[in-house]
Amino acid sequence: MDGYGTAGGGDGPRFTVDVRWSGRTAVVAVAGELDHDHAEPLREAISGALEQGAERIVVDCERLAFCDSTGLNILLRGRLEARETGGSVELAALGPTVARMFDITGAKAVFTVYPELPEDLADRNRP
Repeated sequence: MDGYGTAGGGDGPRFTVDVRWSGRTAVVAVAGELDHDHAEPLREAISGALEQGAERIVVDCERLAFCDSTGLNILLRGRLEARETGGSVELAALGPTVARMFDITGAKAVFTVYPELPEDLADRNRP
């Protein structure tokens, strides 16, 4: 995995982002709390994947505990940037708290959302 970074305080990272590739698809695995103070690693991961020619970015949210409006805006901007080159940003495994925020804002309607990470993109080494 390509680590795009961590953000956090004294007790360890509050938010982490890892990127791995499956062909021209970048799987961006996020974990922790995505908020204004910890969003830069996600912005860098999406921009980096697009710069490297990703045709599809799937954001694996299985371990994402929280997402505020800053995180939502990064995902929406990334989606628009990807569409400019014919690509996509998709979401997988939204937990209840994060899914509710996407539902309330209406943002869920603009993304392809999978109940879990598609089998062909699953990390076989993950416990």
